[in-house]
Amino acid sequence: QVQLVESGGGLVQAGGSLRLSCVASGRTFDSYAMGWFRQAPGKEREFVGSIRWTAGSTGYADSVKGRFTISRDNAKNTVYLQMNSLKPEDTAIYYCASRKYAGLWSLSSPGNYDLWGQGTQVTVSS
Repeated sequence: QVQLVESGGGLVQAGGSLRLSCVASGRTFDSYAMGWFRQAPGKEREFVGSIRWTAGSTGYADSVKGRFTISRDNAKNTVYLQMNSLKPEDTAIYYCASRKYAGLWSLSSPGNYDLWGQGTQVTVSS
């Protein structure tokens, strides 16, 4: 059974950086794209960014564009989220997710993903 495991969260001061990792473990992992989402207390889960495994093309939410970067290591089945210039409003639980099939469905919608990790907490202090 395939699982997604996030790591790298923690407490950081505003202006600092963190790098999150998401590793897919399991004998067979078949994925078209990966997404990063976050959820703050009392708020809905929101899109952060996405990356396609083969093309490497990425997309980002406006709120993180220019500050966050998603990359992948296909050989390791690992996706990274580099977060720079962090702000207190970036505080949330961060989740990675996998979508198995390509299609016209938006990569920014959490409902279009098949598999989710357990999340990792990111806290940015002011």
